Amino acid sequence: MTIGELALRTGCGIETIRYYEREGLLPKPGRTSGNFRRYGQEHAELLSFIRHCRSLDMALNEIRILLRFRSAPDENCGEVNALLDTHIGHVEERIAELRSLEGQLRALRDNCSSGRSAEHCGILEGLGGGPDDRGASGDNHVPRTHSTKR
Repeated sequence: MTIGELALRTGCGIETIRYYEREGLLPKPGRTSGNFRRYGQEHAELLSFIRHCRSLDMALNEIRILLRFRSAPDENCGEVNALLDTHIGHVEERIAELRSLEGQLRALRDNCSSGRSAEHCGILEGLGGGPDDRGASGDNHVPRTHSTKR
């Protein structure tokens, strides 16, 4: 199948497929005499596996490890279990960070009732009060809280 057909079949963007190839997650496909990429069922299965891992917010390095074990079915999967345990720990940390962020946003929201002019908005005043103990660099932003395409 062509890259367009693979993209339609898996729901994955063409540029993302090319990105996964460059990153070594997808094997390079064969080429036609016209130098077009030709993908097979293996590519579709691997791409589905990668996309599922990404939907679980796994990093590319984690996916590389999982793909290595996927291609070596006789290996002991203890490292896979450890990888997932570590990933669960990261998720727990992010949940705690998000709960803290939620508390900050709720406290900020409590600073203003509707019907005020923007000049007297407690939220805008709270946001403009200068950096607090998290610093001016935006260090308090919780990574990956906004959706992404990739």
